[in-house]
Amino acid sequence: MSALAAAAEHGSDRLARLSRGHPVMRLVAVRIVLGVITLWLVSVVIFAATQALPGNAAYAVLGHSATPQRLHAVEAQLHLNRPLISQYGSWIGGVLHGNFGTSLANGESVSALIGSRIVNSAVLVVAAGVIGTLIAGLLGVLAAARRDRWFDHVASVVALAVTALPEFVVAIALVIVFSVLVLHALPAVSAIPPGSEPWQNLKELILPVATLAIVIAPYIFRMVRAAMIEALESDYVEMARLKGLRPRRVLLLHAFPNAIPPVIQVVGLNLLYLAGGIVVVEYIFNYPGVGAALVDAVSNRDIPTLQFIVLVLTTFYVFVNIVTDVIALLASPRRRAVR
Repeated sequence: MSALAAAAEHGSDRLARLSRGHPVMRLVAVRIVLGVITLWLVSVVIFAATQALPGNAAYAVLGHSATPQRLHAVEAQLHLNRPLISQYGSWIGGVLHGNFGTSLANGESVSALIGSRIVNSAVLVVAAGVIGTLIAGLLGVLAAARRDRWFDHVASVVALAVTALPEFVVAIALVIVFSVLVLHALPAVSAIPPGSEPWQNLKELILPVATLAIVIAPYIFRMVRAAMIEALESDYVEMARLKGLRPRRVLLLHAFPNAIPPVIQVVGLNLLYLAGGIVVVEYIFNYPGVGAALVDAVSNRDIPTLQFIVLVLTTFYVFVNIVTDVIALLASPRRRAVR
């Protein structure tokens, strides 16, 4: 027993030394602690907000068949007659043990009901993030390489114009062009059949993914262009040019790597934006994801489902922030060096 305790103490001391000595380990340790605190605070806010919603969850379950006796019975079944602190303790205890409750709308387990929708939304966010980042990054590099030429001016004006368009405008415009009036090539509704995976219905994914990619692309484009212009005006790039290196080599091997860190932060922010943008896009295209489930949970006052979805989105926010900060630190050699 003493040997196990000594080994555990040695491991904790080693982790503490690593977190103090190495910037990446220190950043990860601090971000994890702050993330756990954030999740706990958000859980308190979620519970308080759902309790403040108008109406009664028991009445939402019973509907028109509600009577005073049945209301009291359902309130006792759902533990709504207990003090709020006791209700919160039961809920957060269940969350820590992987029990997220039962949906008030259909009586199914919340995790089983929303699990497939999380996968659908994750596919949407990842696909839009990857496509939007690659296209916007390429255009930003080209615009910086051709600064103050016609391509730079046209791309900047188009990006500025698209920035002013909300998601629903972009979505409706794509539906009009590709589904209704012009081409009739893609489905206007992205209703994935139950039991099938999103990647098995690629045509249904095109318009939602395109909408989200178009929405985030201008921000990434402008950041890539600004970061590349700053890198191209630096002393080390000027030295590379004086050495007679080819312009493409200077652009890709000297300027681009040093423009990556600020771009990573913007990409992370846009991924977080997508987590909120899917609510509107999924509702417009009738896409079976977390956003549509969130709208249904609010309208049905399905409190366990609503709490679970908001908690999942918060966890995604914390996770993306940690990963983004770590990648940005790893991409900066001067910042990740031990001092």
